[in-house]
Amino acid sequence: MQRRDFIKGACRICLLGTAGASVIDMAGCSPSVGSTIFKPEIIDNSVQIPLTIFDKNAVQIISPKDYAYEVAVQKNKDGAYKALLLKCTHLANQLMPTGNGFTCNLHGSKFSKEGTVLKGPAAAPLQQMRTSVTDQYLLIHLVR
Repeated sequence: MQRRDFIKGACRICLLGTAGASVIDMAGCSPSVGSTIFKPEIIDNSVQIPLTIFDKNAVQIISPKDYAYEVAVQKNKDGAYKALLLKCTHLANQLMPTGNGFTCNLHGSKFSKEGTVLKGPAAAPLQQMRTSVTDQYLLIHLVR
C-alpha cells in the first residue's frame, strides 16, 4: 500500500467517525424521541398551548412564531405548569435541551430542568414566564 492510499483511507475513517459522533450529539439535543416542537402564533404577547400535548410527555419545547427564543414548558405533578425562557443568562444565546436540562453551546453554561445554574459562566437562573390555564389551553405570557 502506498503512503497516499493509506492517508486517504485514514481520512475517510476519521470523517465517518466524526459524522457518526455528530449525529449522536444532535439526537441528544431533541426534547425527547418522537416528540415534535409546537410552534404557536403569538397573540397579545401570549401563546396558547393545548393541554393535550402534555398527555404523553410532561416536558414540551415551544417555539413561538417570530419569537427569538424557544420556551421549555413542564407540567408538574401537582398540575401546575412552569415555562422557562431558553435564553442563556450569560450572553443571551439560545439554549439546547439535553436529557437532563439545557446547555449553552456558546460558552458551556448548563442549567437544570428547573432552570438553576449547574455550570457557569452563567450566574443567574433561567427566566420563568407567567402561565395561566383556561379551559383546554395553557397560556404562556411571553417576555419581550
